[in-house]
Amino acid sequence: MKLVPFLTATHGRQRLDWTDWLTYAYLAFGLFLMFGPVLWLLASSFKTEAALSEFPPTLLPYGQKTVAVPGEDKPKPVFRVRLPDGTTRELPEIRRIGLTATYVDPARPDEPIRVNVKDREPVREFHLATENYTDLVDKLDFGRYLWNSVFITVVATVITLFFNSMAAFALSKYQFRGRTGVFLFIIATLMVPPAIVLVPNFLIVTELGLLNSLWAVIWPAVATPTGVFMLRQYMLTIPDELLEAARMDHASEWQIYWRIMLPLSAPALAVLAIFSIMWRWNDFLWPLIVLSKAEKFTLQLALNAFQGDLVTQWNYLLAMTVITLLPVTLVFAFLQKYITQGIASAGVK
Repeated sequence: MKLVPFLTATHGRQRLDWTDWLTYAYLAFGLFLMFGPVLWLLASSFKTEAALSEFPPTLLPYGQKTVAVPGEDKPKPVFRVRLPDGTTRELPEIRRIGLTATYVDPARPDEPIRVNVKDREPVREFHLATENYTDLVDKLDFGRYLWNSVFITVVATVITLFFNSMAAFALSKYQFRGRTGVFLFIIATLMVPPAIVLVPNFLIVTELGLLNSLWAVIWPAVATPTGVFMLRQYMLTIPDELLEAARMDHASEWQIYWRIMLPLSAPALAVLAIFSIMWRWNDFLWPLIVLSKAEKFTLQLALNAFQGDLVTQWNYLLAMTVITLLPVTLVFAFLQKYITQGIASAGVK
């Protein structure tokens, strides 16, 4: 393992130097800033709705302890009760009326104990509210929303890679009048705010009859200037002699593009695929505009189902957020080795 010696390396020979302490402190602080909110989100997604509203908040998911009481349909919450004789016991509460709560000993359920509510405190225990995840299937059509998100992400990513790679191939390997102007025009579109083109895109989608269709989410942004620029810069590093040798072997332009340029541009394509998956999977505004039927919603739009004008179901909202983060995290984890290689190579001519 090369990672362990790297992490344990020190500036001093025998002991930690002050620069080592400063470096590790800086790395720990950066690690906390990056992963602290994620860990908080993950832990909070396993909390009950009551635990989320507690103050001060806790990192780990704690819930009130419950026990089964004979004669009661549901488990009852357990409180630490101070009895009139001064002793303290943990008893389940069977009912509360005003400021008086009634408790019972499960061993002697026929002897109720009445105590003022100020003389009690809830007994808490570590509890994972897994029902936050399992209930999602019952509360919404999770499978359909997942399929819509996967379909949009996969199809849009494939089309984006196809169109952007063809444009980059033409701009990097063909000599024609106006090539530089076309490339500058594509790059100039990066300065146009996305909000400006929302209305024109909506009108085009409406005229084409794609409203409330998954293709309405896919087509408007399949060609991205970022992807064209990245792939063009990478393809410039591929020697032109390879293409000339292929032409001498009577290879068609399509065969050159498909069998030579695409395989050699795999690192840059992987980087663009990661970006495209993140863009499509996390997109919220454009699907919200063109999709109004519930059966066409993506997972991001389904998050709105747990947020109302008066009540927000935070426990389900947080669980749904964790689920939507998992695919992007997995894709990034498997393809992250191509990011540095692809971006570094794209800037070298």
